Amino acid sequence: MEKIAKITGIIARIGLWISGIGLVLMTAMIAAQVFFRYVLNDSLIWTEPASILVMGWFILLGAAVGIREGYHLSFEVLLYLLPDKAKLVLYSISDAVVTAFGAGMVIYGWQLAAKTAGTTLPSLGVSGAVAFLPIISGGVLVVLFSVERLARRAAGLPTSRFGDTAEH
Repeated sequence: MEKIAKITGIIARIGLWISGIGLVLMTAMIAAQVFFRYVLNDSLIWTEPASILVMGWFILLGAAVGIREGYHLSFEVLLYLLPDKAKLVLYSISDAVVTAFGAGMVIYGWQLAAKTAGTTLPSLGVSGAVAFLPIISGGVLVVLFSVERLARRAAGLPTSRFGDTAEH
């Protein structure tokens, strides 16, 4: 389990780096668009669709990493009242539902990519399928990290936040 945790930790760190670079890239593209439009009185036609594509990457990869490390949104009021065993069951049900959601992202994202593969995004000149790659990649990571959480919980290891020693 430790080897798997190290591998998924490396994958998560790469995902966070890609997300961070994407955020900086998107900010630079938007800044360039503002400069060109208001200073040079000209527009770059590719910055808006490119920044939206980059935004898809950093949101979906970042969300997947958040699932791995337990930073995803949750509603835990009921959990404060339940015994620890019941909490673990509910956490596992939650992770199973998130796994199914991630699988849906992969399946339906793939179908959308296949349906739009023949089209071209006019201002970028790339296949329309490119717009759905973040959904597919994010879904793969959501499944991977959710299954890891389930396996870690089954092995009696902590799953809440990276480095935590207690279940959260």
